[in-house]
Amino acid sequence: MRIGGIEAGGTKFVCGYGTTDGTIEHMTSFATGNPEETCRQVIEYFTEHPVDAIGIGAFGPVDVKEHSPSYGTILETPKTAWRRFPLLSTLKQALGLPMKLDTDVNCAALGEARFSTETDRPNSLIYITVGTGIGGGAYIENRLIHGLLHPEMGHITVQRHPHDNYGGCCPIHHDCLEGLASGPAIEGRYHTLAQMLPEEHPAWSLQAYYLGQMTANLLLTLSPERIIFGGGVMKQPALLPLILEETDERLHGYLQLPKPLNEIVTKPSFDGLSGLMGAIALGADALKEQGAAQ
Repeated sequence: MRIGGIEAGGTKFVCGYGTTDGTIEHMTSFATGNPEETCRQVIEYFTEHPVDAIGIGAFGPVDVKEHSPSYGTILETPKTAWRRFPLLSTLKQALGLPMKLDTDVNCAALGEARFSTETDRPNSLIYITVGTGIGGGAYIENRLIHGLLHPEMGHITVQRHPHDNYGGCCPIHHDCLEGLASGPAIEGRYHTLAQMLPEEHPAWSLQAYYLGQMTANLLLTLSPERIIFGGGVMKQPALLPLILEETDERLHGYLQLPKPLNEIVTKPSFDGLSGLMGAIALGADALKEQGAAQ
């Protein structure tokens, strides 16, 4: 059985396929262009590499309600060409396969939860990606969280650092987490890319100031067993230890944690493949549900 997965990101699409145990057998990627051209490339890939079902992890906001008439439609994204584009129905009509769709970060959370080792498999975790934007996926008590729509953790309000005069890069909220701590925020504040900044640069302690607030707030509100930080900005080795320090300082001993904080707040397990693995898991669920319905 071959299951397909799509990581539909705002910058690039990753298509691949694998098995239900999380093994990825093949993958490719291409830049996210306009919807018609991008979907054409997706359709060509899965025509050349036939699969039994497909799971999609999409950039948002996106309609993730399975009983909604617009399920799988991209909503009011800053990528104007994609607004109101029916991504899921377009691919289903072209490929005629069982499919399910969720957010890209929810798929990353699902991949981490579904394919962790049995001895270390959490029932609840949060996956945070820090890159071009900031997003969060929540897998709580063995299920993905949607709610009214789906979590938009990157747009939570954080306490501004008293010496930070940067206005924020989010055009809607300015002072939200994404506006102050995403990759474009680093670039806007320091006029260079995050990967160009050395380990000792003060940017990383400022990043930790904001991301540590998020970590402490998530531990206090959702009480996950694990919080995983992925994304391009997190490739800086100095950043995660600083986030742990800031989180610990903000919690101030209030929570009696059952294990050390550095075993709760971690890097991803699958070297950047969590999202694609989660999409494949979603595709396997779609195939299973179709079989049960027949």
